[in-house]
Amino acid sequence: MDIHPDSILTVSNLSVQYGTFKAVKDVSFDVRRGEIFGLLGPNGAGKTSTLSSIESLIKYTSGSIIVNGNDAKEKPMHARAAMGVQLQSTSFQPELRVPEILELYAGIYGLKLTKGDLTAILQEIKLEDAAGKRFGQLSGGQQQRVSLFISTIHNPVLVLLDEPTTGLDPQARRQLWERIEAIRERGHAVLLTTHSMEEAESVCDRIAIIDHGRVIAINTPQELIDKHKTDPEVIAVSRRGRVTLEDVFIALTGKALRA
Repeated sequence: MDIHPDSILTVSNLSVQYGTFKAVKDVSFDVRRGEIFGLLGPNGAGKTSTLSSIESLIKYTSGSIIVNGNDAKEKPMHARAAMGVQLQSTSFQPELRVPEILELYAGIYGLKLTKGDLTAILQEIKLEDAAGKRFGQLSGGQQQRVSLFISTIHNPVLVLLDEPTTGLDPQARRQLWERIEAIRERGHAVLLTTHSMEEAESVCDRIAIIDHGRVIAINTPQELIDKHKTDPEVIAVSRRGRVTLEDVFIALTGKALRA
């Protein structure tokens, strides 16, 4: 695919194979500077394999991944240095206090935080009252705020978020959405996976729907709704009096439950 001048991430004809099973089949998309891009799909659709390939956690069979101008195979260290990653399952040391975790992970990136820096960070992520708590004592929303900050502590141009709001209550989810939008407004590119159609419709500038290893649609949420709102399949699954992104998603990927 052609590289857009504002692209921070360009995935071209990506394929991932496990033995004889092809999990990802010629997937192409890009994520641009100042954009939140959602990767949506049912369980087993190929999202995790795609994200893991971008993160260099697995080797892809064919295709290319360009991160901030660096080919992920030819210059893997440069590509990884341009990324910040927040995984769905946060695995920070539960016995450490929040400032200790911040100092530890800043040090991994060669950053030294002063006491004033730590105070400012805790205020920014609204955890100044939890400074003395161990990470394992924090609520799910508080843990996600710490995790999101650490994923951007080295000021990466690309931030990868895997199901960032899973398990959060509505208030914590909205707060995290605001923080993700703030990352975009600083000019970073954000790629997130989510099962929440509300999240995709509210937060994402563009989305790609992937199913059975292939991208079957790419567009803004509203343009996807407008394009498919008169499709008989979409109308048949619509239950809310108006067509939503979830209706379009189910019509395109089917009603069948996925393991």
